[in-house]
Amino acid sequence: MDVYVLRGRGDGLETLLLRRAPGGRSPGSWEAVHGHIDADEPPASAAAREITEETGLVPSRLYNLSRTEAFYLHRLDVVAIVPVFAAFVANGEVGLSVEHDDYAWLPLSEARRRCSWPRIARALDDVEELLGGGDAAALEDVLRVR
Repeated sequence: MDVYVLRGRGDGLETLLLRRAPGGRSPGSWEAVHGHIDADEPPASAAAREITEETGLVPSRLYNLSRTEAFYLHRLDVVAIVPVFAAFVANGEVGLSVEHDDYAWLPLSEARRRCSWPRIARALDDVEELLGGGDAAALEDVLRVR
């Protein structure tokens, strides 16, 4: 699943991008938090877990962005379909996992330019549209997971 970690609101809304470390997949690429859903794990729980594992941050609010992403994993010869979430966090110290060697809090416009995968830029459009005011407004009851 993909998870967009956010702080602020309105013009001050920022997202956290992580840079992949050398020795792993796509070294030097900038991306959002993402990971696997364990067997029998609800996707929203996996999203919160991955945020903490990859950044040390704990989400205060978690939203379903009402979208999925599909991509082909040629080494496994499978098509993956992943849910997409966004989470607000309080300001705090980011503690990177071994998968990443740098991070940046960026305004959405800059994050769109820096991200390595086009799907991230597309999802950030939805983040801005749905959560740009700091919550989901009239859609809060439908999109807020916790």
